[in-house]
Amino acid sequence: MLLQNLNKYKEIVIQMHDNPDADAVGSAYALYNFFLSKGKKTRIVYGGRFQITKSNMRLLISELDIPVEYVEDLDNPELLLTVDCQYGEGNVQCFEAQNIAMIDHHNTGKQSDDMAEIRSRLASCATVCYALLKDAGYDVNQDTKVATALYYGLYMDSNQLSEIRHPLDRDMVDFLQYDPVLISRLKYANFSISDLETAAIAIIRHSYLENHRTAIVSSKPCDPNILGLIGDLVLQVDNVDVCIIFNECPGGFKFSVRSCIPEVAANELAGYLTTEIGDGGGHIDKAGGFISELKFLEEYDGQNIENYIYRKMDEYFDGYDVVHYNKEAVDTSQLKRYRKRSRKFGYVKSTDVFPAGTECKIRTLEGDAYVVSDETIYLMIGSSGEVYPMEKSVFESKYEVLDGNFEEILEYEPLVIRVKDNKRYALMPFAKVCRSLPSAAILAKPLRKLTKVFTKWEYETYMAGKEGDMLCYVENDLQDVYIVKKEIFSNIYEEFNN
Repeated sequence: MLLQNLNKYKEIVIQMHDNPDADAVGSAYALYNFFLSKGKKTRIVYGGRFQITKSNMRLLISELDIPVEYVEDLDNPELLLTVDCQYGEGNVQCFEAQNIAMIDHHNTGKQSDDMAEIRSRLASCATVCYALLKDAGYDVNQDTKVATALYYGLYMDSNQLSEIRHPLDRDMVDFLQYDPVLISRLKYANFSISDLETAAIAIIRHSYLENHRTAIVSSKPCDPNILGLIGDLVLQVDNVDVCIIFNECPGGFKFSVRSCIPEVAANELAGYLTTEIGDGGGHIDKAGGFISELKFLEEYDGQNIENYIYRKMDEYFDGYDVVHYNKEAVDTSQLKRYRKRSRKFGYVKSTDVFPAGTECKIRTLEGDAYVVSDETIYLMIGSSGEVYPMEKSVFESKYEVLDGNFEEILEYEPLVIRVKDNKRYALMPFAKVCRSLPSAAILAKPLRKLTKVFTKWEYETYMAGKEGDMLCYVENDLQDVYIVKKEIFSNIYEEFNN
C-alpha cells in the first residue's frame, strides 16, 4: 500500500485499537499530520470499554497536542484507516465505513495489498508508518512533535529499543530528530503503583526449571515494558541464566526473553517459541515476541500457554547440539564434497563512498558492521541485501569483475553510515557486478537437529541451524565451520567428487 493511493479520499478517520498504547498513538499522529498536509479532513479516534488513563499516554497526548477522540459510534466515514490493529481481531471495536484500510506490524495471517500494509518483521507500527511516509516524500523531521511521537512508539513497543530486529527500526532511531527532554519525562512516567504490584506478584509466583537454570514468569495483563522490567530483575538471580516472562494481551500473548549465557541467544529463543504461531526477535541478551491466540488455538488446541512454554523449553534445551570451531575432531566420513556455483554479486570499493581512513557503519538485515574505508577493503552485496567486508586480495582470488552495475530488487537496500556525523549513504548507487570463481571445496552434511556453531570469526555468539540446514567445513581448514540454510544451499553449492 502507498499512502499516495489514499489521497483520493477527502475524509479520513484514523482508528487506533482499544485502550491505545504509545505505538498506536504515535503512528496515528504521524499519519494525521501527513493527511492534513494533503488538505484532508482527518480525525484520530478509538473505541472500546475504557478511555485512556495511563500517565505516560496522557502526558504524551497533552504535550504533543494530539487530537485523540474517544468515540462510541462513527457516521460511516469515507475512509477508515486502522493503525496498529486489524478488524477481526479482539482488541479493536469495529465501525461501519465506506472503505477500510489498515497499517499494522502484527502477523495475523492477513496479507498486504493496495489497502493494507502489514510488516510483521518490524518492531513497531511506528516504523511501518515511518517507511510509508518516507516513500511518500514526507519529512517527519519537519515537526519535532511527529518525530517524537514516532520515536516513543518504537521505544515502547520494542521494550526500550531492546527488541529491535530490523534495519528499518535502527534507521528510524538514527534519523528522527525527537525531543529528548520529553522522551526523558515519558521514560519515567511509565509505571504506576499498580504496575509495581503486578511485577511483584508475578515474581513471587515464578516457576524455576532447575535442570535448565531457567525462570518462567506469568504476569497478569500489563504494559509490555513491565515484562522487560521483570526479566531484567529475575536474571540477576545467581542460578538463573534464562528468563521467559509472558502475559495475555488482546489477540494473543506477549512475552520477553532474557539470557546471560552465550549458548542461548534471546532472539533465537524468541523465534523458536513463536515458530508458525507468531513473531519473535531482538538482541542476543534481550528479545521478545507475540503469539497469536488464533494460531495458537489452531496448532495447540487443548493446551494452555504456560504448559506450552514449559514443553517448548524442555524441547529447546534437549534438542540442540553445540559445535565449537576449535574443540571437536571432525569426522569427515559423514561429509560430502561441494563447491560454490558461479553466482553474481555486487561489490563496492569502500573508498568509492568515503575517503580512506573514514570509520563507517554498514547497516544490513543481519545488523550493523563497522569498517574503516581503505583501498584494500571491498563491501560485498548478496542477492538478499546482505553485506559483508572483504579484503581486496581475497576478492581478487574468488571473484571476477564484470561490466555493468549490480541491479537487484532487495528487501532492504543496504546503507553505509559515516560514524563521525551519522550521515547515511545508500550502497546500491556505487555497486558494480562481479561473479564468483570456482573455489576451494567444502565438506558438508545436513543437520539432524538444531545446532549452534561458534565460528572462528564470531566466537562470542553462534550461528543457529535447524534440521535440514547444512553444516559446512572448508576442506583445507576444518576449523572454518559455518551453517548455510537449506533453502539456499543448492543455489550456492553443487556436489562434485574431483
